This record gives sequence, C-alpha cells and structure tokens, in this order.
Amino acid sequence: MSVTAIIPARYASTRFPGKPLAEILGTTMIEHVYRRAAQAKSVDRVIVATDDQRIFDRVRDFGGEVMMTAADHPSGTDRLAEVAAAIQTDLVVNVQGDEPLIAPQMIDEAISPLLADASIQMGTLCSRIFDVEDYLDPNVVKVVCDLNHRALYFSRARIPHPRDIALDKLSERLADLDVRRHIGLYVYRREFLLRYPQLAQTPLEKLESLEQLRALENGVSLYVATTDHDCQGVDTPQDLQRVEAIMRSQQNC
Repeated sequence: MSVTAIIPARYASTRFPGKPLAEILGTTMIEHVYRRAAQAKSVDRVIVATDDQRIFDRVRDFGGEVMMTAADHPSGTDRLAEVAAAIQTDLVVNVQGDEPLIAPQMIDEAISPLLADASIQMGTLCSRIFDVEDYLDPNVVKVVCDLNHRALYFSRARIPHPRDIALDKLSERLADLDVRRHIGLYVYRREFLLRYPQLAQTPLEKLESLEQLRALENGVSLYVATTDHDCQGVDTPQDLQRVEAIMRSQQNC
C-alpha cells in the first residue's frame, strides 16, 4: 500500500507567527519535521501543504515536495483533504508541522494497524501519562479505549476518573492506572479523508474543541496505537527554546 505523509503548514499563528520558518540549530522547523517524516519506514512520500509563498519557497529550497492550498481552510484536516484529492495514495498521515522532535518510529506505529486491518478507516497515537500535572491539565488531551484499542472518548477532563483515589494520593497511584495522553498524529484511508471534512461539526466536538470527536460521534471506529516515544510540540517561542536545548543535548550525546 502507498503511504503519503502530509504536513499542514500555515504562516499565521496567534501565539507564534511564522512558526514553520523558525530556525532550530540553523534549520527551519518545517525542514526538521519533513526530514523526520521521510525517515519513517512506512512512508513513501512526504508533502508540505501550505497557503504561504514563503513556506512554499523554503521547502522547495531544501529539496522538499510542497503544494499550495487554499487559504480559507477551517482546519488542517481540510487542508490535508485538498492535497489528498490531487494525488494517488492509499493512506494519508497527518504529521503536525510543529513537532520537530517527532520520532519516525511514531509515524510507523500509527500506520501499522491500518496496513494490517483493512476495516480501520482512521488511526492515531497515545502514550501513558505518569505525571499528575499532565493528568490534571486540560490542555493535555486524554483518551480512553476499548479492549480492541478503539477510542471510546477523547477529553480534556480527567478520564478515566479514579473514584476511590483521593487527589493527594494520585501521584503515588498514577503509574498503576491506565491513563493515556492523546498524540495528535492521524492516519486516514484516502477515501475516508476525502469524506471527513464534509461531515458537519458535532456537539461534543464543539464542546471539547477536539476535532477527532467528530469521527466518534459519526460512528467511525478510530484505532489508537500506543507508543513509548514522546515528542515536544512548539506553540510558543519559549517552546522553541526548549526544543533547541533538547536537540543540542542529543547532538552532544
């Protein structure tokens, strides 16, 4: 099966304008993400999807493949679908353009279930939560799954909720609980991706501000693979400094 990784990249950002072109150790963030995605063993092709000429030109400069998309897409998924409609591929991977530390193995782990099971239309990733602050943080999205690794629900709330464990005892017990953080990397069958943006926004999606709930509310089975890898996204200039420090330490190892 053919697999294409698409990296949505917008120049405009409320908290960090021009983020894809921010430099980390002399290389733009979008190039870091592109090269890591290209290292995934399951990926045959990597494309940056952007609405900005500056990003388009920079990707071309480092030899990457890039496509210009409409500027008025309401979400990254819509931008992905525009590119997917113009290419031939079996699976599409949505790789976030602000994850310069993403491990190529994470991409392979998300793809693997869809290669093995033709019934899976959409897949994503999760990792275990061991830090109480992450568990309590509404910016850290949690996911609970059934026994077959299908998502039951995604939430910013504390799910699952340990009814019989007091909050002050949670740090001692969290490692024993199956609490999982959602990682925003998605894999779609191309035909499903082309239909997905046409689905109307759903009540829970609006309430939690989590686009993946649209799939669950429409009865789509969403496979959640577990990874032991972690990644550090970049939302602010301060995040960029942390990522640069991590990359510098990795170089010195």
